[in-house]
Amino acid sequence: MRSGGALLLEDAVEGTREADAGGRPEACVRRGPLHLLAMDPRLRPLVLSWALTVACVAALAHSAVEPVPRNDDWWKQRHGGFNTNVAALGTKSKVVFIGDSITQGWEGEGKAVWARYYAHRDAINLGIGGDRTQHVLWRLDHGNLDGLAPKAAVVMIGTNNSNGEDNTPGQIVEGVRAIVAKLRAKLPGTKVLLVAIFPRSENYGVIRGKLAQINQVLRRAADGKDVFWVDFGGRFLDDDGTMPAALMPDYLHLSPAGYSIWAEAIEDQLSQILGDTRVKPVAASASGSGISGEWVFTIPGPDGQPVSFPMVLQQDGKTVTGKFQRAGSDKWLTIESGKADGDTFSWTVKRDRPDGTTMTYEMSGKVADGALTGQAKAKLDGNDVTSAWSAKRK
Repeated sequence: MRSGGALLLEDAVEGTREADAGGRPEACVRRGPLHLLAMDPRLRPLVLSWALTVACVAALAHSAVEPVPRNDDWWKQRHGGFNTNVAALGTKSKVVFIGDSITQGWEGEGKAVWARYYAHRDAINLGIGGDRTQHVLWRLDHGNLDGLAPKAAVVMIGTNNSNGEDNTPGQIVEGVRAIVAKLRAKLPGTKVLLVAIFPRSENYGVIRGKLAQINQVLRRAADGKDVFWVDFGGRFLDDDGTMPAALMPDYLHLSPAGYSIWAEAIEDQLSQILGDTRVKPVAASASGSGISGEWVFTIPGPDGQPVSFPMVLQQDGKTVTGKFQRAGSDKWLTIESGKADGDTFSWTVKRDRPDGTTMTYEMSGKVADGALTGQAKAKLDGNDVTSAWSAKRK
């Protein structure tokens, strides 16, 4: 004859077996603590419930949702610095940016863009290079939000979780959702602007596909009321799917032009959330990083008809780099010896000819009314040839 405790134990285990048909993890149904039969019958139900709960939590948990700090001294110092800045700004800050090295990069390559778009909003940068969702979850519980009441939180996180087999797409989605949930719980008056994880790597590949799968599901975290979704990753890619080094020099982190794309892409939604005036895009100029970005270059073809193709420019002070897509080809021509001075600029482009020789184009021009105009000079069969060209932003 079975004791009441034995019946309770079997009933509990059977209950989890039934739940298994609904998709519960196998670990939650096969490891019933049968040795508890020898315990005081009055304690068996309580201990059984605890044991099964622990088993199920262990089976469901994964690294992307388990808050943990990092042990690096520099990381601890940066985290501590955040807490100091947060305490100083308090409710004065209107917007916080939360993420990894790409967010931290607002302090480097994105510094000029940040000054234009976010300095007057007393924005706070809470990005740390190398962070994963679990590290952000820990930081949000350890001072990074204390005393804040921003109107908006811009979140872009998860790319580091996607490395190799560290986390599955589903686990990364859960990690990002956990961050959104924590922000909503700790800052109920703050709207979350959830940014799709940016594409990475120069060409198509497994990592691009993994990030795309994450974004396809992650977008469902937005409700259009407290959480808003924005996805502009396609703007970091060319028509052939390659990633221009002018926008992501290492095919992961942004250039100044890349940060301009980010700022402009979220500005409509962000200004609406903040209830302030939209920041206008920087008018093109040949100083600072004004001509950085994607352009459509137009020049007369051999038959005199205009031919247009993509051009990507990257400007750092008075230095200009970039590339042109060769007309009628998927190949690109690299800009060399690029310089900018005031509203004028110049560079050289070399093109291989079918006969094995190289044609060199000396190009120069100026910026006016947000467009580029100039001349291209080259020698063709010993003769000087000059063609007018123009470019407008893509």
